[in-house]
Amino acid sequence: MSVSISGRLTSPTGTELRHGPSGALLETTAPKDNGGDGSRFSPTDLCAASLAVCATTTLSLFATRKGIPVTGVTFDIEKHMTQEPPRRIAKLVARYRVSSPCDDADFQKLVHAGKTCPVRLSLHPDVVVEETWERA
Repeated sequence: MSVSISGRLTSPTGTELRHGPSGALLETTAPKDNGGDGSRFSPTDLCAASLAVCATTTLSLFATRKGIPVTGVTFDIEKHMTQEPPRRIAKLVARYRVSSPCDDADFQKLVHAGKTCPVRLSLHPDVVVEETWERA
């Protein structure tokens, strides 16, 4: 399956993206520490957010398929960039809070599902991923 996303430069440090199937619009800008104004998500912010959203969505889809009740998931994610060139994401630190009345065995299945999301599996091995999974 493929998805088409189109984009265009809107300023020296900004872009506009359009999701082909839905028409949804997303704007980005470079972060302050790289010459932008930091007024929107940066490309690397989107990468960090994508990891957390993908893990959460994958967990939820798994729970639905397996009949494990999940009443909510919240997360926080921190992105840490390298200090030395080349500029890249060095580490992502995520904290997930899962609301579910499930037992410990099913909770561990949910965590495992979240850790197998496609974004995580697509990250370069040099990107350190630190995750905490808690019951909310």
